[in-house]
Amino acid sequence: MFKDPFDPKALLGRGGCNCGGNHSQADHARLTAEAVPAGEEARWNRVVDAAVLRAVFPVDAQRRQFLKTVGAATAMAAISSVLPLGAAREAFAQGGAPEKKDLKVGFIPITCATPIIMAHPMGFYSKQGLNVEVVKTAGWAVIRDKSLAREYDASHMLSPMPLAISLGVGSNPVPWTMPAIENINGQAITLANKHKDKRNPKDWKGFRFAVPFDYSMHNYLLRYYVAEAGLDPDKDISIRSVPPPEMVANLRADNLDGYLGPDPFNQRAVYDGVGFIHMLTKEMWDGHPCCAFAVSKEFATQNPNSYRALLKAIIDATAYAQKQENRKEIAKAIAPQNYLNQPETVLEQILTGTYADGLGGVKKDPDRIGFDPFPWNQFAIWILTQMKRWGQLKADVDYAKVAQEVFLATDTANMMKEMGLTPPDPSKKTIVVMGKPFDPAKPADYVNSFAIKRT
Repeated sequence: MFKDPFDPKALLGRGGCNCGGNHSQADHARLTAEAVPAGEEARWNRVVDAAVLRAVFPVDAQRRQFLKTVGAATAMAAISSVLPLGAAREAFAQGGAPEKKDLKVGFIPITCATPIIMAHPMGFYSKQGLNVEVVKTAGWAVIRDKSLAREYDASHMLSPMPLAISLGVGSNPVPWTMPAIENINGQAITLANKHKDKRNPKDWKGFRFAVPFDYSMHNYLLRYYVAEAGLDPDKDISIRSVPPPEMVANLRADNLDGYLGPDPFNQRAVYDGVGFIHMLTKEMWDGHPCCAFAVSKEFATQNPNSYRALLKAIIDATAYAQKQENRKEIAKAIAPQNYLNQPETVLEQILTGTYADGLGGVKKDPDRIGFDPFPWNQFAIWILTQMKRWGQLKADVDYAKVAQEVFLATDTANMMKEMGLTPPDPSKKTIVVMGKPFDPAKPADYVNSFAIKRT
């Protein structure tokens, strides 16, 4: 007996379904998945094809006879020759149109923001039907304040910032989300040239350091590094927040002895002859997060299609940036004045990982900066332990709950699957900082294990 592969009774079951067929929604999803090859795109294509075929042949007997005579593949080929089947599939896969197409996304001019920035000149936003204005912003406090004031629809943030905003650390609590990491690694400790003979952090007592913001990986990693050397970061050195674009000038003016900051300003200090790279932060923790793509929970809830389109553009750009063969092209795209305003050669050294260290050497490290969008909850828990360790977070918190609510690993995993990318297993993440393993299941024990802390 011939079975119609597009018959909803055979393909999808019986009952009530929101597609309009006489079958259950659960059976629709289950049997559609069983009837087509693996992969989200193939599943949705099959649903669209079935709907089109039923529209052309609304009488079941006619449709079955047609399919029996020519076969399913030939049937769809014939229909697609006169109907825009490809366009129908694409429209269905994309879901609803963005509620808001004209968007403002704030960024700080640093290489950590590469996916957010490059998505503008290289067309990743427009590919998703969005008209995005990327707005260069002076500093992280301004990014935070403009985001809270809804002047920005989304923004480049330091990965601790959505956690701090959500918990009301440093500002009033507002639910914030972080669906994508912008970059991993990509930071360094840069010292003034006069300190070339002081490479041991135990000799840094009295040094004046800068970090980009209090709620930053830079602050936490610098504190971790000097504390491991026996220095109290609040007593033995001074740390102040300085916007990244002002770091080189402050080093040149002898207002700073060094900084743990983002590129391009580590490499720019070498390029300008005022500093040297003491160490890359990946030498402390290889694969650590730094910056992020962040939106308010309100924006994501009220504009779900715009949110999905933005996230898709960011993940697409991030995947492109991760490929070494694209790095020189990206350096050229983000170098202009309205973006990073930096010499291409400086950006190429950072993005390709072949760079002058300011000590007379040329180093090669293709992983100097990486681009991986997955927002591991383990990252968030580690960040929260450092907020607790240094007295920023006073109250007790449910580390895992906060991490899950702010770092949206599920959203990112689903989007990656939809785009044909393979998300990692969210349970499998190993974190080791300066040789010390971190167990995300025991955050309080981790905080208490440090000799130097503020709790």
